[in-house]
Amino acid sequence: MRILVIVQVAVSLLLIVSILLQSRGSGMCVSLGGGNYYAKRGFEKFLLVASTVLGVLFILLSGVNAWLSVQ
Repeated sequence: MRILVIVQVAVSLLLIVSILLQSRGSGMCVSLGGGNYYAKRGFEKFLLVASTVLGVLFILLSGVNAWLSVQ
């Protein structure tokens, strides 16, 4: 149980870092007013995939942690 919490904290920190490293130009102004659309390549694509995987992993770990605490 303790290892699960440590892994969850590590995943959450990596998720925070991956989100903060992403481009800041994708806010509400760009989505409402159009903006420049381009394909994500290289490091941007890696950050997008890493954020998605880490987010799903964090949700799964949270569910497992909640389920184990009830047991």
